Amino acid sequence: MSNPEQNEVPTAAMLVIGDEILSGRTQDANFAYLARFLATLGIDLREGRIVADVEDAIVAAINALRTQYDYVFTSGGIGPTHDDITTDAVGKAFSAPVEVHPEAFARLSERYQPGEFNTARQRMARIPVGAHLIRNSVSVAPGFQLENVFVMAGVPMIFRAMLEDVAPRLRRGSLVGSVTIRARTGEGRIAEPLRALQKAHPEVVIGSYPYFLDEGYGVQLVVRGRNLAALEAAAQATEAMLRESGIDSERLSG
Repeated sequence: MSNPEQNEVPTAAMLVIGDEILSGRTQDANFAYLARFLATLGIDLREGRIVADVEDAIVAAINALRTQYDYVFTSGGIGPTHDDITTDAVGKAFSAPVEVHPEAFARLSERYQPGEFNTARQRMARIPVGAHLIRNSVSVAPGFQLENVFVMAGVPMIFRAMLEDVAPRLRRGSLVGSVTIRARTGEGRIAEPLRALQKAHPEVVIGSYPYFLDEGYGVQLVVRGRNLAALEAAAQATEAMLRESGIDSERLSG
């Protein structure tokens, strides 16, 4: 794991696990939600991966990501069925045995009516040794944290509930500000001036996002950065470049 003391801005990655995502049967909603959630905490989500329900693939991805980023968030594969193998894969990645967690078992047993807490449902109480539970206020079945890896459900409502429990455990960074400028032009016309602006303002990131609407086409220029003075300077320079080029523009935010 990278040393948080050495990084001014905490970084994170997400690992989405499940054949249903790769087959197109299910559309992932958790990545976008996590990106927005972490942004409010000043944490940069730097990478996202999707892997199948294959133990070796999950292990390899976990081990690659947890050494590169401060935090890793997984979604999917911790339910009661045969293809829910994430817990065992995470245990293998950390060389940690997986055992029934007494508190998780107790919580789950209280949720079900007598006779309903069958062997399949009891699998959801299995946690790698040394892990800490992540509370699930929706369906009780917990996720878990093992070092800098947070293992959570794939169901969006449950994933979001688990994030609320995780939030106090995360180190905050300074927030990223942004300014959005809409210009009625094509990207090709301003590509070189934008390149020069980015070089002149290294403290910010300038993104270019074209759009096509019934009333015409254009581009949204999004300037992002943590230094608000540098952010505003870059935004004003972008607006000046557009004026000098004879391009109509308007600031939408920031």
